Amino acid sequence: MTEYITARFGNKDLESYAMFSIDNDPGDSVVITMFIRTRQSSGLLLILANTTSQYLRLWLVEGRVKVQVNNYENLVGRNIVSNGHFQLLTMKLEGTAATLFQSAQIQNSIAIRRVQVHPGDLVYVGGLPDLRASASFGGYFKGCIQDLRINSKRLQFYPVSTPVESYNLEKLEAVAEGCSSDNTCAANPCLNGGECYSMWDDFICSCPSNTAGQRCEEVKWCELSPCPATAICQPLSQGFECLSNVTFRLENSILLYHSNRKIKRSLTRVSFSFRTRESVAILLHAHRDSDHITVSLLNSYLVMKLQTGTDKDSLRVTAQSLAPLSDGEWHFVSISKESTSRWIMAVDGGKEYISVSKAAVGDLNFLRDGADIFLGGLSQESEMNFSGCLGPVEIGGLHLPFHQDTELNLPRPQEEQFVRGNSNNSPQYGCWGASVCAPNPCQNGGACEDLFDQHQCTCRPEWIGSLCQDQTDTCNSHPCVYGTCINLPKGFKCECEVGFTGEQCEVEVDMCENSSCSYGATCLKGFQSYTCLCPRNMTGHYCE
Repeated sequence: MTEYITARFGNKDLESYAMFSIDNDPGDSVVITMFIRTRQSSGLLLILANTTSQYLRLWLVEGRVKVQVNNYENLVGRNIVSNGHFQLLTMKLEGTAATLFQSAQIQNSIAIRRVQVHPGDLVYVGGLPDLRASASFGGYFKGCIQDLRINSKRLQFYPVSTPVESYNLEKLEAVAEGCSSDNTCAANPCLNGGECYSMWDDFICSCPSNTAGQRCEEVKWCELSPCPATAICQPLSQGFECLSNVTFRLENSILLYHSNRKIKRSLTRVSFSFRTRESVAILLHAHRDSDHITVSLLNSYLVMKLQTGTDKDSLRVTAQSLAPLSDGEWHFVSISKESTSRWIMAVDGGKEYISVSKAAVGDLNFLRDGADIFLGGLSQESEMNFSGCLGPVEIGGLHLPFHQDTELNLPRPQEEQFVRGNSNNSPQYGCWGASVCAPNPCQNGGACEDLFDQHQCTCRPEWIGSLCQDQTDTCNSHPCVYGTCINLPKGFKCECEVGFTGEQCEVEVDMCENSSCSYGATCLKGFQSYTCLCPRNMTGHYCE
């Protein structure tokens, strides 16, 4: 039975390598074979060098074998070899062709200048003596190499019981015998209660049901039901947030926030949604020293005013929506800084560009430390307090939480937070309009429709007006054909012109019906009159 001793490189992350010298002339054809086992995607495998150059290099790049011949002729294998299993690699240099095989299957082939190996050339395995030189190939190899050969002659790392012919081993640095694995569970890599199971140079974490990720680092916070029933849990990269709409009314609904002084990210965006019929109101205001931002409604238009910097070198930005927004509908707003020299206001998905007076556009980083942030107004006595609904509000991707920590089943774990300051004020969760239909303001049997802080009456046919308070003008349809229409408490009546009768003066009166013509005379009808046609022996107006 042939005996092979595997060499372990990079055990416990040591910088290890081996160096052999060529003691024969391999000829025009050079065939290098080896078994490798690794989970590392980069690292130096082998270099053939003479006194002037490294004329053959093999190393790992993104888990694939890369080969370079004569410093610039390159090929890369197709398959990933860093899967923790033993892989048989074969590199053939035959005349002007170089071919890479993996388990006897061709991975790639290129044309090259002819390579000649001479006695005295060196073979470096797993790395180079110089740390920086090894780093240019992805660092030292970490894994195992077995049965390394050049033209069937071995490069033996350790002697075997039955001696075999091998190239000369010049140096063996921190290369261990065998193919042992690092104790990958020693550092307790599994987080949040995960249980570690060691594999060869790797580990697997058995994670609790509410966690995920290779190291159980992703806590599924929302599966722990941290939010009250009125809120929706939104998972974040480092925690969760409880989202809901809130209703602001003029009494005790202003909310105050501060940073927890751990915010590191750059704050360049404000986003929120709102619904109101107020034409003048402050939605958001924040200030620290001379820096401030205000987002408000003025004459029903949304206006943003931002000032940052000192008085000498300050930046002022003002923006206004293109259309009034106090219509009782939901509107979605995003105000953000471009990477160039302007801010952008987007309302309901449409972009509205804002001109800026200076190239340096400023940011909202003054909110990270010591700034007061208000939602819904500035003071209870102000005439610009907001009345309506707000959806989730974000500054730089961080929420201004509507729920106090005491309302949650779990504390928020994320490091960067804005925190509510006034615990006495309690907004109403959800979006609730004023009670505009109770009691019913519509009179005379009209139906009330709630349009959010505004009602609309649908009246019965005989009533009109905003509250169905007025009778319908039945004469508007001109029902009297030959007469004058007069409105009555119920319906109408027609005063007919002479010569007409009927409910709508639609019937012409027969003037001969009650004529005064004498007996024997004939009545001749005319318009509003008649004439008597007398017999021969009778005369007079009525043939008397």
